[in-house]
Amino acid sequence: MTTREKNNSIQKTARITGILILIMAVIAPFSMLYVPSTLIVPGEAGTTANNIIASESLFRLGMAGDAVVFLIEIVLSVLLYILLKPVSKTLALVAGFSRLAMTVIQGFNLLNHFFALLLLSGAGYLTVFEPDQLHALVLLFLNVHQSVVLIWGLSFGLHLLVLGYLVYKSGYIPGIVGILLVIASLCYLVQSFGNILYPNSEEIFALVGYLSIVEIALPLWLLIKGVNVEQWEKRALESASFVPMPIG
Repeated sequence: MTTREKNNSIQKTARITGILILIMAVIAPFSMLYVPSTLIVPGEAGTTANNIIASESLFRLGMAGDAVVFLIEIVLSVLLYILLKPVSKTLALVAGFSRLAMTVIQGFNLLNHFFALLLLSGAGYLTVFEPDQLHALVLLFLNVHQSVVLIWGLSFGLHLLVLGYLVYKSGYIPGIVGILLVIASLCYLVQSFGNILYPNSEEIFALVGYLSIVEIALPLWLLIKGVNVEQWEKRALESASFVPMPIG
């Protein structure tokens, strides 16, 4: 592969990464915020169950949105590793695996929504439950789904923290983008730990979570500007020529 082809390849990787993150930025608010806020009424099991039955297509569309998000996340785990491994292969792996761990949790979390739909399916074997019991179980699974969001938020917070450091040290993406990613990581970590430790202050920590929107700086930069290819190549050569000292 010629130097020009390599340059085009890494720029293409950068821009695809930016596009994929922005696609998720459009889908995620719909599936993770709009659909739940439209159908789920906190503490009202019967109303919530009836809303889902009446708008099952919307509920399933939200599930499909979640599925698209976690599939994109798998690809992003690899693309971000490729972009940032010249800075530190070890830390790039930490960032990649923490994002992948988040993705696995997101995928399994979809089961809670499938369980809710099964309970509302009207299957004959469910007649052993009273309607109020079924509705309570539905709300339980929906609440579990929301709680699991706090768990993958911890993993994502770790990812953004390491990613922000790598971007800041890279030299081929502006340091300010790395700083904004670190700020976003702290928002996720504070929100998740805060809700775990102080569940009665959920609204306060939700406001903190909204500040994580600054993470959008990375995909916008990658899409519009890409990376400084010359600096990326320089870091890649330095990384390739680095030989660790033997221990002992």
